This record gives sequence, C-alpha cells and structure tokens, in this order.
Amino acid sequence: MTRAAVVGAGMTKFGVHDTPLQELFGEAAFGALDDAGVTTDDLDALYFGNAMSGQAENETHLGPRVASHIGAAGLEVQRFEDACATSANAFKNAVQAVDAGVHDIVLVGGVERCTPETGKDTPAMTRIFASASHRQYEQPTGLTFPSVFALLTKRHMHEHGTTEEDLAAVAVKNHANGRLNPRAHFGKETTVDEVLEGPVVADPFRLMDCCPFSDGASAVVVVSDDLADSFDAPVDVTGVGHATDVVPIADKADLSATQAARDAASEAYAQADIAADDADFAEVHDCFTGAEILASEAIGFAPDGEGGTYATEGRTALDGDRPINPSGGLKAKGHPIGATGTAQIVELTEQIRGTVGERQIPDANVGVAHNLGGDAATTVVSVLEGRA
Repeated sequence: MTRAAVVGAGMTKFGVHDTPLQELFGEAAFGALDDAGVTTDDLDALYFGNAMSGQAENETHLGPRVASHIGAAGLEVQRFEDACATSANAFKNAVQAVDAGVHDIVLVGGVERCTPETGKDTPAMTRIFASASHRQYEQPTGLTFPSVFALLTKRHMHEHGTTEEDLAAVAVKNHANGRLNPRAHFGKETTVDEVLEGPVVADPFRLMDCCPFSDGASAVVVVSDDLADSFDAPVDVTGVGHATDVVPIADKADLSATQAARDAASEAYAQADIAADDADFAEVHDCFTGAEILASEAIGFAPDGEGGTYATEGRTALDGDRPINPSGGLKAKGHPIGATGTAQIVELTEQIRGTVGERQIPDANVGVAHNLGGDAATTVVSVLEGRA
C-alpha cells in the first residue's frame, strides 16, 4: 500500500563545512525543491531533524531560523531529535501526516555539523555523542559509541564466529562504493590489510571500522499518494516502521540481535506487503562495520550469524545478490547525525529512479532504509518502491 511518495531529493556533499547550519540545510532543501519542481509557497510544513547542535554549537531553536533562511517563515515547522535516527523519525512523521490527510506536501530533512568546524575537537564531540547513551549506567563508565558497538559486535563474534576479516570486508566494500559517490566524505578505496593494520579504537574495531564525524544536510519532498502522479518520477513510500529497544545495553535480552531493528523492519514490511527477499538493495546504519553486519541480519538481508560471511563473500557488494550501502554508507559517505536518515532516503530515491551513475544497481525497484539511534535503542526502517 502506498502511504506517500517522494518527489524531490537533495543533499550536500558530506565532509567538512564552515557553512552555518541554516545555509547548509538550505543547499539540500533547495536541491529537493528544485528536483520536485515546487517552491516553499507550495509547502504545508517543514519537518526538520537536528540532534546535537545545542551542545555542539549552542544553537537550539533551529526550526524558525531554517524556515526563514529558505523563505518559508510562517510555515508550520516541527523539529525532531532521535539521536542518529533523527531525520528518519522526521521522515516517518511526514509520511504519517500526508497519509492521514493532515498535509499534502511536506519538506523533510536534517542537518548537522560534527567536525572541528563546530569549535569542538574529536574528544569533545565523542563526549557529546555519548549523551545519547544512558546517563546513570553507561556514561559514568566512560562508555562511548565505539565501545557500545564493539560490545555488540564482540558478542556476535563469540556466538557466530564472525571475524575481524569479515568486519574489514564491510569497510572495503563501502569505501569502494563511496569512491563512486561524488557526495561522499571519503572517496578513497581501502584494503583488508589496511583495515587490519589500523590502530585499535575499541576492540575489535580499528580506525577504518569506524565512520567519520561529518558535516552535511539532506532533504526530500514528501507528498500524498493522490498528488504523486502530478510530479515527475515519484517514488512510493509503502512502509515505515519505528521501534525502540531496552536501555541500558546491559538489560538487552540478546546483545547481537538489535531487536528494535527487527521490530521496525517487521512493521515496515507488513505495511508494504513484502518480505525481505523482495527488496533489491538496502541502505543501513553502518556507524561501525559490525553495525552493518548486525543490521543486515536484523532486516532479513542475511540469515542470523551469516552477515559477516555475506560481506566477505561479496554478496552485499554492488554486484552481489543482496547489495547493501551502495552510497558508501555512513562508513564512507559520512555521518552528519541529523542528516543521515533522509540521506538514506535520497539514495533510495535516486537508485530507484536509476540516476546514480556508476554505483547504479541494475533494475533497482524496491529499497530498504535502516536508520539506528543511540545504543541500538531506536530504529526506523522505511520501504520505498518504484511507482507502477
């Protein structure tokens, strides 16, 4: 069932930007509006995601500022925060709004700056990121997100025999894809040996197992199903699932299962009336290489325990039978927290339209986006399909 449609998509290059947040978002927003062939006068609302700017840049009330900058003052603006799943949550709410008839046309997206251009160095930003973990039980121990996902991945390795070489294969694949993406933070390939020779960040993760802090913005235009056919190349949104898991991580029933992702995927697939095998490709939240392996299993792209093997065997590569992260993923494309969720929707839209050039997946018609927040505590899974 079609719940809504994406009719415009835009994003900045991810990397290092000295541009103020409202200007950075404006670049993505105007790209999406131009792609859709609409202006801000056509919009009913702006659903906007930003997670960390209050701590990183002392900027909190961004909604009106962003709306004013793009010429949409007076428009209804809702700001969302859901850690790394921030703009995916905004997207979910935009889809619900047009599906319910509350709005007809919504601009939805997100922006973040996470590099030293904020005035915060890497240790400071790492502490800010850690604010998305449990204040009483995780932060006092010094647990940061590399160590959170290292714990989850170590458990997966213990239970299923996943190896560091499997992790490295994810990095190699995503950097190869990122080299083909002109908007990626990293456009350089790597090798398994280079990954395995890198310094340890949090065992089993080495430097090249970790995504970068990035600056960037992304946006899409979401319209009701009734309006979609009046636009060029609409891409249908047929399912959006959203679920949470137990926190802190010590209380999770299964450290390697990422249950919120499984529940969100189940909900999204049920709405779309598909099974995981019906999807042609996926964009998943690979903040760390191990996170991609866990996600590939949670959304049904690989059987439990075989996500690492799928990566090593090339099955998740562009020319594999279960392509994952053709954009380069967070690992190579980059990770500006509040922009990551809708950046995945941009990639799904462009893949289904067939407009991404060298990294195009042949006959891509059904795509899945998996965007995770916090210590695997929040996940939004979306299904997009080409309009028949």
